[in-house]
Amino acid sequence: MKFDLHTHHFRCGHADGNIRDYIEAGIAAGLQVIGISDHTPYFGSPEEQPFPRIAMAKQEFVNYVNEVLALKTEYEGKIDVLLGIESDFFPEHAEAYRSMLNSYPFDYIIGSVHSTFNSSIFNKTRWKGLSDQEKVEHKEEYYNLIRQSARSGMFQILGHIDAMKGNYPAFSDIPAEAAIEDTLETIAESNVAIEINTSGKTKLSGGWYPSDAILERALFHGVHVTFGSDAHKPFRVGDEWEEVAKRLKEIGFKEWVYFKNKQQITVPL
Repeated sequence: MKFDLHTHHFRCGHADGNIRDYIEAGIAAGLQVIGISDHTPYFGSPEEQPFPRIAMAKQEFVNYVNEVLALKTEYEGKIDVLLGIESDFFPEHAEAYRSMLNSYPFDYIIGSVHSTFNSSIFNKTRWKGLSDQEKVEHKEEYYNLIRQSARSGMFQILGHIDAMKGNYPAFSDIPAEAAIEDTLETIAESNVAIEINTSGKTKLSGGWYPSDAILERALFHGVHVTFGSDAHKPFRVGDEWEEVAKRLKEIGFKEWVYFKNKQQITVPL
């Protein structure tokens, strides 16, 4: 069974195409299951849309849900359309997000850390002038937030857990092995899945999130894995699915998972 749980569309302000475009691309790519998972509005601000090129407006949230649900019905029998969402994780705003997300019938919620120390993880300039020790602190804080997100109970999937390397490939070389190990242990204990996300190819780092080294440790700890292209353009739906499946089998995984009605469904590799 072929599935892709991480796709976006025009509402977030930095993706192309509408939801139907992504569903049709999924059918063309041979998917049996496609998850629509655009970025949540920024519920941590009283403004309607404080970051229009990052996240959808609050008034669009219900329109998004209703559109996906309508398309789920329309495409029944052709492809299983799942209602997902990608949510930021800010500890100080977690309850506001939890309240909003619990108000709708999501099949799954992806929790992603996109910001630490009030700066985007993809901000290339955030590393300038930092000492080696400060770089370690930034990496450790990133994984600290991922651990908190795993323990929150808000998410079925954690998104791109080493994406901070995206525009700063040297991130991978910053020593923080204990933080990563602790994070994978926490994820396993929390029974949350991680995605293999193939959008790293669109950043300076290239490749996938997370690295093979992290996936090997994830297997050791019994962490469940899933697949997400993180497509922001329809042509990327299902991108490198076969290559990811092959690599996971080489690492030693026997299965991966997806979620429907927030229930985990296991698929043999």
